[in-house]
Amino acid sequence: MSTSTRDRDALDRLLELVVLIGNDMAANLTAMGLTEARTRVLWELQRYGPLTQRQLAEALDVTPRNITGLVDALVETGFVTREPHPHDRRAALVTFTAKGAETAADLVRGHEEFAQLLFAGVPDKALASFVAGIDHALSRLREHGAARSQEVAR
Repeated sequence: MSTSTRDRDALDRLLELVVLIGNDMAANLTAMGLTEARTRVLWELQRYGPLTQRQLAEALDVTPRNITGLVDALVETGFVTREPHPHDRRAALVTFTAKGAETAADLVRGHEEFAQLLFAGVPDKALASFVAGIDHALSRLREHGAARSQEVAR
């Protein structure tokens, strides 16, 4: 098998995996009343605790206007509240409601269960090789993206 055929076969499998995982994630998030973007907000709050909208925008690399829309939607659906910041009168902290905290805990559990589903029983050496291959692909994509960004900036 030539290198190009080998590479195409690997890419085909990776793309199929991306589609299957994406479809599964979208279905599960929809059932929870979430979108991918709103879920990213919940992940950040789960990871760091209450944050200002500015901190969330920076963490997610989105505009302040975009984060306002995401937080508004999460407030309307009962996942988060805006609470007064204890040290800055001009800022509010985005904080979980009971529903939001429970949902975030469900997301963490689901993440762990999905990792088990995919990788339980895979020998350590095989999993290490898989992770190394994915890391290589991610590194190449990041390098390519950085190079394209520099070209666009010129």
